Amino acid sequence: MSLLETEGELLAPLEDYLKAGVHIGTSSGMKSMEWAIYRTRSDGLYVLDVHKTDERIRTAAKFLARQNINQVVVCSVRAYGIFPVEMFCKVTGAVPITGRFIPGIFTNPNIKGRYHYLEPSTVLISDPHFDRQALKEAARVGIPVISLVDTDNVTKYIDLAIPCNNKGRNSLAMIFWLLTKEVLKEKGELTPERDAQLRVEYFRAPRGRRPTPASDAGY
Repeated sequence: MSLLETEGELLAPLEDYLKAGVHIGTSSGMKSMEWAIYRTRSDGLYVLDVHKTDERIRTAAKFLARQNINQVVVCSVRAYGIFPVEMFCKVTGAVPITGRFIPGIFTNPNIKGRYHYLEPSTVLISDPHFDRQALKEAARVGIPVISLVDTDNVTKYIDLAIPCNNKGRNSLAMIFWLLTKEVLKEKGELTPERDAQLRVEYFRAPRGRRPTPASDAGY
């Protein structure tokens, strides 16, 4: 049975998930990710179950919508993760920490500089390997962690894992776009007009010409 044959009611058409490569994993399949792996391709790449991705996006959005969004911190070291993280935060009001994570942000009250000491209610990260400093500090002080996870990631210290291709430009845009829409929906802030203005291309890391920011489209 193919993914197309098992399509249910998803947040976006299944074809859009597949076109964005959300389901494309790596050639490494960690034991902690077995639950999210749909099959293995002939070329050795693992394929993720986008229905589980969709389900976890809904769960994460419900959880985040119950938080004071200004106390939710979203981190990404990955280049293709920085832009969608910043767009998610711009629209929802969450706090972005992109690029290098300065050690001590969650654990050292005396830290000073570009990023000061924070006590977030929840931390959302795009990759538990690249964002391991944020993950480690959040775990140390007991902050709940939501993380995008690929087939080659381990889920230790992660409270809610969202299985997806967390490396690709299009996949990361798709995931953070859907998370943004669902958080707004759960908070009762996604009007039809706002939904129409909020487009996935606003979350895609630019190659050359920068796409129109969401703030210029009424945000």
